[in-house]
Amino acid sequence: MIEKVFVPPIKIQGIKTKIVDLISDSMYIEQNTTWYEPFMGSGVVGLNLAPHNAVFSDTNPYTIALYNAIKDKKINSQIVREFLEYEGAILAEKDEEYYYFIRDRFNEMHDPLDFLFLNRSCFNGMIRFNRYYKFNVPYGHKPERFAKAYVTKIVNQVKHLETIFPENNWEFTCCSFEETISRAGEGDFIYCDPPYIGRHVDYYDSWDEEHEIALRDALFASKARFMLSTWDENEYRKNEYIDTVWKGCYKLNKEHFYHVGAKESNRNAMMEALLMNYDPTTVPVHPRNEIRQLSFEDLIDNQRAVI
Repeated sequence: MIEKVFVPPIKIQGIKTKIVDLISDSMYIEQNTTWYEPFMGSGVVGLNLAPHNAVFSDTNPYTIALYNAIKDKKINSQIVREFLEYEGAILAEKDEEYYYFIRDRFNEMHDPLDFLFLNRSCFNGMIRFNRYYKFNVPYGHKPERFAKAYVTKIVNQVKHLETIFPENNWEFTCCSFEETISRAGEGDFIYCDPPYIGRHVDYYDSWDEEHEIALRDALFASKARFMLSTWDENEYRKNEYIDTVWKGCYKLNKEHFYHVGAKESNRNAMMEALLMNYDPTTVPVHPRNEIRQLSFEDLIDNQRAVI
């Protein structure tokens, strides 16, 4: 099992930090497997679990640009520290006026450091763009956001990437999920964390039934093994697409308190689901990620079911 989950420098809603262990226990990785992740988001899953060869992609070009800049050594932890300390001091003095100045500057210049600044000072850690692909999340109203301890935390997250990027053959690319999935072959592994259908309408990409079916078709057509994260149910309703669009997949569940929504009353416990095209009891032991074989007791605990 994973001893400690590394939290990446990009913050997003719905981050999978709390279910990395479950994903690790259940993914099918062999020695020569290439990991494909078409919905990278913050990258928390793949950056913790991906084998030596991996392709991370997303339709958000700015996260990809930041990670490529770190990978290519154009940005490092020292540069991040100096930038956030300098810009953070001005934010503490000028408050929201300066946040919107940085937001306008980013929408014109698309500097990865400005994106990191906005991501860490905007409202509720959201990543959202308008139809012109301009970042439009309002200010989080925390002028002291970039205090010394908080800057150090982000710097250490970047420093970790500086350490692991040279050790691995990882590619970061901005493209559609169809293109990424089409590259995977037999023996490869695809992990998908698309926007949760029926739950969020404020992501930078809209997601509806047409997208869900297109993703299903792409994954079912692939020769690779795949795993998909989605929501199963909460106290109000169930995800109807699990029994229709994803019928025939194996399923693992874990209850997860989902911190999404402006109001605390909207942040409720939810049953997460992992859907796979393989039996998770057959996963091989892979020393790199310390994956353990699932026991019968584990499966009972995780509420395994075949749809």
